[in-house]
Amino acid sequence: MLSANQVPTRFSQILNDQIGLYQKRRFIQVVNKIPSTKEIPIENPLHWLRIPNVVSVFVDMINSTQLSAENHDNGTAGVYHLYTGTAVRLFAEFGAPYIDVRGDGVLALFNETQSHRALAAAVTFKTFTQVEIAPRVKEKTEIEIGSHIGIDQQTVLVRKIGLKRHDQRSDRQNEVWAGRPVNMSAKLASLSKAGELLVSERYFKRFKDERVLKPCECSYGTKINMWEPIDLQHDTRFDFSTAYKLKSQWGWCREHGKDYCEGILALDPIV
Repeated sequence: MLSANQVPTRFSQILNDQIGLYQKRRFIQVVNKIPSTKEIPIENPLHWLRIPNVVSVFVDMINSTQLSAENHDNGTAGVYHLYTGTAVRLFAEFGAPYIDVRGDGVLALFNETQSHRALAAAVTFKTFTQVEIAPRVKEKTEIEIGSHIGIDQQTVLVRKIGLKRHDQRSDRQNEVWAGRPVNMSAKLASLSKAGELLVSERYFKRFKDERVLKPCECSYGTKINMWEPIDLQHDTRFDFSTAYKLKSQWGWCREHGKDYCEGILALDPIV
């Protein structure tokens, strides 16, 4: 409990108001898909939305700390625009209902009915990073970048938190996604190396089709399982004991990638 002399009154009143809100019961509204941003609550501070089985895709640039805004501002700006800008536009084209830029990383959220679409989007970005982005950046900057990529799927809560209006502006607010998938996808991404993609066990269990589980023959000379289990039972950061890694050398095949991508997209129901 803050003492009367610990914090100036004009600030302590804000803190006490927040405690008062915390002690009240929240109203949780269940919805079946990710709403548009304007429909995410902010007016009523006790109103939250609950969305089942949201797929969270998190991508993050490897070695971004080596890019110097002080000494190489033009090159750094170009790399960020190429990497982060591409991720945003690509995930939007794949139909992600919600996209957020987080530093040099991007969070894309997909509905339960878009589980395969989320994977296709991640593999497409993974392929583009390996084939186009990384070599171009290495040639210009001598820095080897790549992608950390993680995916998880579970129920989330969401609302906007911040100020409704401030000096005729409404940008001092943001959507807060409470629940495991956003955190878990980011933590999975942090475990991945360049060219790898890690997914949670609960997300992986949704895959049954061979096109998701095995690449075309020209990738390895034969159809083999392209997912490798990763033991996480001793890693307390995760609430699942196994993750699955998409083998680092696999992306969309130069000959059959387009057909595989379209085939995987077609596995999701039409809604």
